Amino acid sequence: LPAPDFATASRREARTPQEALLCDLFAEVLGLDRVSPDDGFFDLGGHSLLAARLVARLRAVLGVEIPIRALFDAPSPAQMALHLDGAAAARPALRPKLRPADIPLSFAQRRLWFLAQFEGSGPLYNIPLALRLDGTLDHTALAAALADLTNRHESLRTLLADGPLQHILDPDKARPDLPLVDVAEAELPASLELAARHGFDLARDLPLRATLFRIHPEQHVLLLLLHHAAGDGWSLAPLLRDLGQAYSARLQAQAPAWTPLPVQYADYTLWQRDLLGDETDPDSEIARQRAFWQHTLAGLPEEIPLPADRPRPARSSQRGDTLPFALDPDLHGRLLALARDAGATLFMVLQAGLAALLSRLGAGADIPLGTAIAGRTDPALDDLVGLFVNTLVLRTDTSGNPAFSDLLARVRAADLAAYQHQDLPFERLVEFLNPARSPARHPLFQVMLALQNTAEPSLHLPGLAAAPLPVGTGTTKFDLTFGFTEQRAPDGAPLGLLAQVEFACDLFDRATVEILAQRLVRLLDAIAADPARRIGSIDLLDPDERRRILVEWNDTARPIPDTTLPQLFEAQCARTPDATALVFEDQTLSYAELNARANRLAHHLIALGAGPEILVGLCLDRSVELMVGLVAILKAGAAYLPLDPAYPAERLAFMLRDADPRLVLTTGNARRALPGTAPLLRLDDPALLHLLDQTPDTNPTHTERTLRPHHPAYVIYTSGSTGTPKGV
Repeated sequence: LPAPDFATASRREARTPQEALLCDLFAEVLGLDRVSPDDGFFDLGGHSLLAARLVARLRAVLGVEIPIRALFDAPSPAQMALHLDGAAAARPALRPKLRPADIPLSFAQRRLWFLAQFEGSGPLYNIPLALRLDGTLDHTALAAALADLTNRHESLRTLLADGPLQHILDPDKARPDLPLVDVAEAELPASLELAARHGFDLARDLPLRATLFRIHPEQHVLLLLLHHAAGDGWSLAPLLRDLGQAYSARLQAQAPAWTPLPVQYADYTLWQRDLLGDETDPDSEIARQRAFWQHTLAGLPEEIPLPADRPRPARSSQRGDTLPFALDPDLHGRLLALARDAGATLFMVLQAGLAALLSRLGAGADIPLGTAIAGRTDPALDDLVGLFVNTLVLRTDTSGNPAFSDLLARVRAADLAAYQHQDLPFERLVEFLNPARSPARHPLFQVMLALQNTAEPSLHLPGLAAAPLPVGTGTTKFDLTFGFTEQRAPDGAPLGLLAQVEFACDLFDRATVEILAQRLVRLLDAIAADPARRIGSIDLLDPDERRRILVEWNDTARPIPDTTLPQLFEAQCARTPDATALVFEDQTLSYAELNARANRLAHHLIALGAGPEILVGLCLDRSVELMVGLVAILKAGAAYLPLDPAYPAERLAFMLRDADPRLVLTTGNARRALPGTAPLLRLDDPALLHLLDQTPDTNPTHTERTLRPHHPAYVIYTSGSTGTPKGV
């Protein structure tokens, strides 16, 4: 017999019609020619977004509701076939329906309408897309193609009118202008940014605005400015594809021969409301998902502490900037392997890594991250321009210093549960949870994470070479937004991750964000090398940072005068003898008076054996005597031991046993707090006061051998983390 070919041994044929159909659907969603019954969805390049598309295709073709979690647990067609018999009936498919006279806004549109009423028009929700066009451009054909585009997609000619309601304009009243603006090459970036910051009036302005900048008769830049109320990131691909087809047709003086869209955005809005049902019905879908999120996000921190450069202002200015960085192909490949071994996705690995980093930088162990999910849960929405994206709050528990593999398992479980409840609009979630609102921060989360693994939108125009140009609005919605884009070879091999951090200028300097990005890459590299490593043991510092912290910042050596604390005090007394040194209630002592009283007591303490390396306790209430006693102990060369009379008796007893002072200075009131065995010197004893009156008030003298700067000045007891105080 011939030797077996193990490379193709697993590519068996389907055994059942269900397996065959599933193989076809897997291949369709993954963009492959063929999938074997035993091929794993994620092994073939699948990810969370494609998983959602596959679930939608299974719903449309087979009429069953397969949860996304089932695809993670049964990732091959053969395994998935076993789930079909027990699957629930599919939700109602999206179809055009009779429209009421007043069409409500979608939940997402309603939030943007509210923000426009609250904050006014601004560039925060603008989606700019700039394309450099080299070659011969037909301005008339392009303007006509834009009109065709708004005719095809009702969302591009929908105003958010008072009510609030959708007001869909007739195509002949919704032809976008295409102004031609001459601009020099050097002025182009500033001109693009200025145009991208246009503020839309959602009740009056078309949500798509186009400007054609002419640098040269054969060089143009087309800026398409789409308001988020009419589209999302996914929308850019069908928008540019349809624009290219319309331009090609208009060059031939023809209307584009498009296949009609199965539904429009207004149909989706009505379907969404029917799907979620009545909030007052406990059996409705919206009530079920609401209960999940209320339980999942109970006790969510209102704000996580981030390593910001400045305090949060009372109101966010929404000014933002962007920092690019990258992960090389080797790290990209190792992170994919880590995800595959854990039955997770690359997004989940990045989420666990970002949560671990923020936790290590002081954000706590309860890390809520926001992420955008496509929201196109029905195949009828695939080619439609509109706002379908929803925002999920992914809560990550980093407590207990887990191994990264264990943290990833937590993230996987939490994310799969969240994906099963992705239909509840974020806008309603905020209203349900009703967190403390603040114009200074985004509600529920302040850090966003996104992984872009869909095809980049592209524009194909006959006779023109089109290339995207970077353009921003200089704004940000969140404190930090970490965005990643996968780079793949034609055969699917990892080519690296392009990444960027969008950050709030109110809080962060660019240099700080650079360090954040470097530390994230360093952490991801460490966990890819050893997923069993605990997140608290990962070194986040590079050699320069380590040297700066441990050496440069701690290089605190300074010249120290060869003198003692009593000598410094006595020098001050000589300079300003009449200046006030001490005030207590109605008593005032000058430096000369304080020095004289302390000297008399110091001479007596020396006679009693006080000196260097000897401890003398101070158990006194706040008073003049407390300060006189403290200075006297120092002048005697001894070290003082403060004993607070308010401390519990057992604590004071322990301190006295542990420190073993030669004697304790006290008075009658404070004396009652001390154990009976303590060696006492009562400063209010008439006999002592008489003796001190006969004692010289000159400064005690010490030779260099008897009192040196390195001798102890005091001993203080900490609270004791173990319950037992510690002397320092």
